[in-house]
Amino acid sequence: MHGNRAAGNIITAHETPMSIETTLADRRSTEEQQAATLSSGATLAHGAGNRPQREEPDVLRTCFERDRDRILHSSAFRRLAGKTQVFIFPADHQRTRLTHALEVSQVAVAIARRLRLNTDLTEAIALGHDCGHGPGGHASEVALEPFLPDGFDHAPWGAYVTLAQLNLCQETTDGIANHSWSRPKPMTPEAEIVALADRIAYCAHDLEDAIDAGLLERSAVPDDLTQLIGSHRTQQLDYFITDVIWTSVHRGTIGLSAEAGEALAMLRAFNYTHIYTTQAAENQSKAVIAILRSLTDYLLEHPTALPQRDPSLPVEYQVVAYVAGMTDRYAFRLARDLLHWPANRLPLGIDLGG
Repeated sequence: MHGNRAAGNIITAHETPMSIETTLADRRSTEEQQAATLSSGATLAHGAGNRPQREEPDVLRTCFERDRDRILHSSAFRRLAGKTQVFIFPADHQRTRLTHALEVSQVAVAIARRLRLNTDLTEAIALGHDCGHGPGGHASEVALEPFLPDGFDHAPWGAYVTLAQLNLCQETTDGIANHSWSRPKPMTPEAEIVALADRIAYCAHDLEDAIDAGLLERSAVPDDLTQLIGSHRTQQLDYFITDVIWTSVHRGTIGLSAEAGEALAMLRAFNYTHIYTTQAAENQSKAVIAILRSLTDYLLEHPTALPQRDPSLPVEYQVVAYVAGMTDRYAFRLARDLLHWPANRLPLGIDLGG
């Protein structure tokens, strides 16, 4: 199919094209509209944005729209499809780190839009917030911790290493670096929204995945909790999203009400007991840690095996960056092929292919 030629020598996708009457929403007009309509605390886009390397402004897109687009099209974001959320090599309907990022984005934008905050910045931070994760989930942080003087934390690593080449705006980078609740306070309200959305999303969808996988029964969740937030993901997300919106509007501070905050803490504690710290999960984590540390040790001893080398950077930094960027499948296949890692010491459920 070559499309259809319409009046005015225009090629259209379909035979009868749609007609519109509109004006151009370029960068300047979008910035003006946001300044006039967003809340007084919202982060406004200005020109090319505050970037480490100076750039010229885009004609059509705001600086935060460009950040979102850069993250969305980056290889780091694509690799999240092959990285563990909870399950290594999940079944078709279980989350990966990529689908988690998309769900966090949906929750965060839903809140930011109702609070009249900058949804472009919110979406950029949400999509990029986990790009620093290594293979095998949070176990990779434990695995790589000893090899760097300052340790390994996926949040600042993603912001300042994994996504550094994208030359993102300071507000986006700061939001990614500080989305974890254990990190310093971020500089924008949009980043605060993403921090809440991250926890809301994973608490709800990790529970759903575990139930669907047969690890626990839905009835195992305490009745007093389900009576408040619901027993299914859609109910739980609706409860927490609505609470953040109303609490933030009426209290003037972005956050959860005391009741919802306690409910989220209870849900997270339940997940830790019944999902994240079970014997099966511990065995999976131990296998991941052993594999990643062995790979890192090998590459430190054989740095010529790195696909690219930068003499200006410490070799430890280069090796950790390489290992942290791997997908689950690539890391475990490399352990098998390079280190002759025995199959019975690979994480359960592994399917290397090839």
